[in-house]
Amino acid sequence: MFPPLINRGSPRSNVSQQSGAVPEAKLAPVVHYTFLLIGLSLLVFVLHKLDGILLPLFFAALLSTLLLPLVSKLESKNWPRLLAIITALLLLIGGIAGLIVIFGSQILDLQAELPLIQKKLVVFFDQGQQWLHDRFGMRVMSKDELITSSLSTAKKSAGGFLGSTLSTTAGVLSVLTLVPIYIFCFLYYRDHMRQFMFRFVAPDKRTAVLHTMDNIQSVIQAYISGLLMVIVIVAVLNGIGLLVLGVKFAIFFAIFASVLAVIPYIGILVGATIPALITLVETGSPAKAAAVVGVFLVVQFLEGNFITPMITGSKVSINPMAAIVALILGGELWGTPGMILSIPLVAVLKVVFDSNKTTEPWGFLLGDVTDGEDSKQDTSGATPSFLGKAWRMIKRM
Repeated sequence: MFPPLINRGSPRSNVSQQSGAVPEAKLAPVVHYTFLLIGLSLLVFVLHKLDGILLPLFFAALLSTLLLPLVSKLESKNWPRLLAIITALLLLIGGIAGLIVIFGSQILDLQAELPLIQKKLVVFFDQGQQWLHDRFGMRVMSKDELITSSLSTAKKSAGGFLGSTLSTTAGVLSVLTLVPIYIFCFLYYRDHMRQFMFRFVAPDKRTAVLHTMDNIQSVIQAYISGLLMVIVIVAVLNGIGLLVLGVKFAIFFAIFASVLAVIPYIGILVGATIPALITLVETGSPAKAAAVVGVFLVVQFLEGNFITPMITGSKVSINPMAAIVALILGGELWGTPGMILSIPLVAVLKVVFDSNKTTEPWGFLLGDVTDGEDSKQDTSGATPSFLGKAWRMIKRM
């Protein structure tokens, strides 16, 4: 009586209905990026809350990467792994102890000179106020007003300063205790951890993953060791210049400025301002203070154009904007330890991004502007410079 129902749909829909396949639902770009932002927010929250656990691990991982070539070299000479790791740790602790002794003696000398510097600073401040009053008619602040305002400011910030000092001291003690233990574990169980990572990878892809891991490890080692070498060379050059000028606490300011020189633009500004101000207060000579600033500017020029390109090369070069943003984010996330770790961690991220085609644009964004130009040039037949040959000979020793 009734005609049979005819399905007038497309053959493709008939096949999908017969096979029972469910059509794949695609997320809109807005939804995709919303989930990405939520994931990043949760990641930042976890990193901030677990800083007491993560900071020693990150410091230990970087130092383990730095000590790994020495441990491997000792093991190749038939040293037991345990003895090789203990020897490397003792050398590291000895180097850090030497820096603490040098810095400690300079800080004690600076602390002994602080009352005299304070008196000279008050005299210099009065002279500056008088000059402003004579030139622009500004009101001169008396010493009592200056002392009263300074005391009120100190009272307001005393509680927060005390709390931050105690928390920083506790954090440093915990790091000093846990980092050597973590370094030992990373170096001793490195083969076990590599096998653990291989269990997540298919057997036919393990060779490619191993090659990528070796490349990342070698580049990170070259970057960290090169960065430390740059700091040492810049400290020596700064120290020579300041000692020639007869600046007090020259060694302290030389090392302090060389460490800050890792921060683009801001580091040289802070590193040169403090010794220049102390020199101005001590001697009262603007010319000598300007000469101190000139020493740091010349060393910074040499570091940016010759020293760093020769040692670190163009394998991992972070552009200044990425470095400054990383320093700010690291300081907001973990305070001073975060600022110390920010540049090496960004370098690690760049190496990881460059090793994957999907994330390679992000590595290009973090890199220096000359990376794209250098990658287009064929330098395979280029003859290395004298400085480059010397650095390679030092690395082989």
